[in-house]
This record gives sequence, C-alpha cells and structure tokens, in this order.
Amino acid sequence: MNPDPDKTRTANRYETGDLPAIEEHDLPQGRHQFHKERLMSQIHDDRRAAAETRASAGRARNPFLRKSILLPAATALAGALAVGVLVLTPGGGVDPVDRATGPALTTTIGVADAKGAPRLLDRISLAAAAAEAPHGRAGQYIYIETRSANTYVRTVDGESSLVSDPLHTRQSWRSPDGLKGWLIEPGNTGPEGLTLEGRDEQGNVPKSHLGAPSHDYLATLPTDPDALLRKIYEETEGQGRGKDQQAFTTIGDLLGESWPTPKLTAALYRAAAKIPGVVMVDSATDAAGRKGVAVARLDETSGERTEWIFDSKTFTFLGERTVQVKGNSGEGGLIKPGTVVYTHAIMVRAFVDDIKVVP
Repeated sequence: MNPDPDKTRTANRYETGDLPAIEEHDLPQGRHQFHKERLMSQIHDDRRAAAETRASAGRARNPFLRKSILLPAATALAGALAVGVLVLTPGGGVDPVDRATGPALTTTIGVADAKGAPRLLDRISLAAAAAEAPHGRAGQYIYIETRSANTYVRTVDGESSLVSDPLHTRQSWRSPDGLKGWLIEPGNTGPEGLTLEGRDEQGNVPKSHLGAPSHDYLATLPTDPDALLRKIYEETEGQGRGKDQQAFTTIGDLLGESWPTPKLTAALYRAAAKIPGVVMVDSATDAAGRKGVAVARLDETSGERTEWIFDSKTFTFLGERTVQVKGNSGEGGLIKPGTVVYTHAIMVRAFVDDIKVVP
C-alpha cells in the first residue's frame, strides 16, 4: 500500500503505458460511478447478511455504516493547502465523528471561450491517439488511484452550512470483465475497503453499460465520433438535466472512472467537440494542485460548470472538477460562484497482479 495516501503522484507516471448524516440536495457529477459501485456492494452485503441472519442470531454491520479512520487534522489541512488555487475559506476543523465538516473549497473562475474549444479538443484527441495503449496480462486488475473531495450543504438540527470532505485518496481495483473488484476510500469504506463483487438486485450477474463500464465493455464501443455520440445520446435519453449535459457528463465519467484505449479516448474527445455548449477554459487546477487548461460545459439549471483539466503542454488528462460559476445554489443559496463542488484528479492507472496490489 502507499505509505502516505496524501502524497501526490503524477498521473502519467504509469499511463503512458456509518455514512455521515447529511442532506445533499444535488449529487456532484463526478460521483455517479462511486455511488453505483456502492449500491452494488450494499446489495451484495445485504443479501449475504440476510443469509447469515438465518443461520445465526447476529451479523456484522455493513462496512459503510462503520466510521473510517481519520487523517490527523494537520495532515488534512496540509493536503488542502497543497491544491494551488484551491483555498480553504475560514471555517471549522475536521470532526472525528463526521469527516464532512471541513471548510469549503473555493477557486478563481477561469475565462470561458466557446470558439477555442474545437481546436483544443482536436489537439487533445491527437495527443490521446498517440499515447501508448494499456496492455495487461490474463488475471490482472485495472488499478485506478485518484484524489478527490466534495463540497455541499450539510444540515444539522435545522442549521445549514457549507462543508467539504478532506481531499483524500481513492483506490479501486477492477477485473477487465468488471465482475471482481475492490474499493478503498476514506470516509466511504473502512480502512481495509470492501468488495465490488456481487450480483444485482434480481440476483443476476451485472452487465456492463455506459453508466458502469468494464474494461472489456469499452473495447466494444464504436470509435467513430458520430456513432459514439449517437450511442451516448440514445442510451442516456431522459437522464440528467438535458441530453447535451448528460452526454458531456457521461463522457467525463468514462474518461475519469475507467481506462479507455487511445483510439477510444480520441473518439470521446472528438464526440465531445460536437456537443453544443462545450467551451475552453483558460485556467483550471485539479485536486492534486496541477494547473492546466480545461474543456468545460455549463449546466444552465444549476449554474455549475464541469471542467475536464488537461496539461497545457502535453494535453494529458489530469482530472475533473465542478465549479459553481453562475448564481447561488444549495440550501439557502450557500453554494456561491467560485465554490468547488467536486474535484477529482487521476494519479495512477496501471495493470496490477491482484487486488490491493499497487504499482
């Protein structure tokens, strides 16, 4: 295991080859995949627990109901201060019972340019197509390590405040077929993590799809940008806040929560260039403090802008963040422009030999 989970490592090092009681009124866009994984794990755990209950009087609690070990407050603060233009606004410290009590993350809002997006995405797609394709051996797992944090309105005893999770490391292991896996994420799993293996609510083996893709499933997607975008529109119809915003969100999840081949990655960028409302943002900083340029789209309903962040020289995909850029949202309008609602940085993606093994 990484001895220091808050120590920053660059993304392309390997790539070129009990839940807190909160009221969250809107799910940050980059968290969809985690909650899908969590739901599958809870279903699997509940089914297993029910069987154990019939055989014995007691059962172990669901791993999500156990509080995870907190980082020392000084470590959490140091990690947050290392995030470049992400700054900590005045507020309380980290509560030992509930991690989600940190001060809100804020940032300087970058300037959007609609005309610059097509040219930037063209350069990004060319760079992606030239990258080395990921190759694994039979029996290996896809390891993805990220750093992330959420900001949202938390209500306790009728009092609402804007809080952020500490920036933390998330580690996931997935078999290429998506049927086996493991997840470790402070605040959402116990220190040892939990299995991502299990059947769906009908007891069937889950099938991969755009919202929960396996590595093998990605290989079946079309690499023609028009065909790919058409498939995304068709399969996400009726989801999210409009078809264009949902298509942009879906592509972002595929880029950040899985490991597409260079050819598919390039196609995803070219497909994104065809979505109305996509812009270039001159400056953005990811959860690891790396600065770059961004491709983004504003959700007119919420006033949030989702930004995909790239290295400005190599055009390597660094991560994603969601920033409130227009109007106030959340309970009582506490989420104001400049608030980082969600931030997610890719640190490592690699093939490894087993669950809990790191490169």
